[in-house]
Amino acid sequence: MSNDQPSPRTGNAAAHGTAGIAAARSTTTRDALRTIRGGVVAMWWGFFDWLAIVSWKKLLLVSFLGLILAAMLSSIGSTSHRVGALPGWIFMLIIASFIIKAVAGGKRKAELTATEANQRADTEQLERTVLEARMEALQAQIEPHFLFNTLASIDQLILSDPPRASRMQQSLIRYLRSAMPQMREGRRPTLGQQVSLCSAFLEIMAVRMEGRLQPVVRVPEGLKSAVFPSMMLQTLVENAIKHGLEPKREGGRLEIGAEVVDGQLAVHVRDTGIGFMPNAEAGVGLANIRERLKVLYNGRAELIISVPAEGGTCATIKLPYEIAPTPPPL
Repeated sequence: MSNDQPSPRTGNAAAHGTAGIAAARSTTTRDALRTIRGGVVAMWWGFFDWLAIVSWKKLLLVSFLGLILAAMLSSIGSTSHRVGALPGWIFMLIIASFIIKAVAGGKRKAELTATEANQRADTEQLERTVLEARMEALQAQIEPHFLFNTLASIDQLILSDPPRASRMQQSLIRYLRSAMPQMREGRRPTLGQQVSLCSAFLEIMAVRMEGRLQPVVRVPEGLKSAVFPSMMLQTLVENAIKHGLEPKREGGRLEIGAEVVDGQLAVHVRDTGIGFMPNAEAGVGLANIRERLKVLYNGRAELIISVPAEGGTCATIKLPYEIAPTPPPL
């Protein structure tokens, strides 16, 4: 037997190797065709979307430039048949573009606009949710401090002035009855809930200030079902007391009122204190209210600080008037 004759095993290996190379080339070719097809589809839909959103003026300008290019290419048609045929394709593409924009462009543009609006709405809703979650966390931090301070005051008054201690304790109970359901329910807060909370808060502060605080609440019953963000009204009340009435030796009057003006709910906190003197702490509270109003109502709400003719300060929140949905029955 000759040593140069290939063995059957070697021949099979060569055949398998050739088949493997062919299979790899076939797979590579399919992947390349798939990639090209995906690129063409993406380019087509990109061109389609561009037709949908581009103005007719810009489309006419681009078409005019295309016709100029076609005329330039047609001038060299005698030297190259392929180049000479190209202007015809450009003209057909321009005509097809006008037809596509006229027939389907409006619908596609509406779809793109609706998609963009939905994305923007989702982003704004997410911002609102994050902001309200931060405010709920802030409220959860503030409540214990207020509770401990009030309990400490009650403890001191039990020995020195039991009747005042009893009044403060009852006011604290009313405050907690108003605050706890709001923290647990998770529904949109109403003006009535915020007024009840602030009324109990004012009762406690009136006992602390020993008669130097005269609270007045003038909110019509029909407006208490209106939507009103949490913590805003109490922030205005706290600012009015801390920076307006407490520094004034004889104290003064604090009024909470509400009305509907030109389709907007206007809620004000007016005091007869020393007047508006912005400082770092008060400025942060007011800045937070303005930022929340901006995020929640997208420029349709505002906080106005004014000085009444009789002195003091008036802080007014204006926002769209909206009735809170009725909670489902248990």
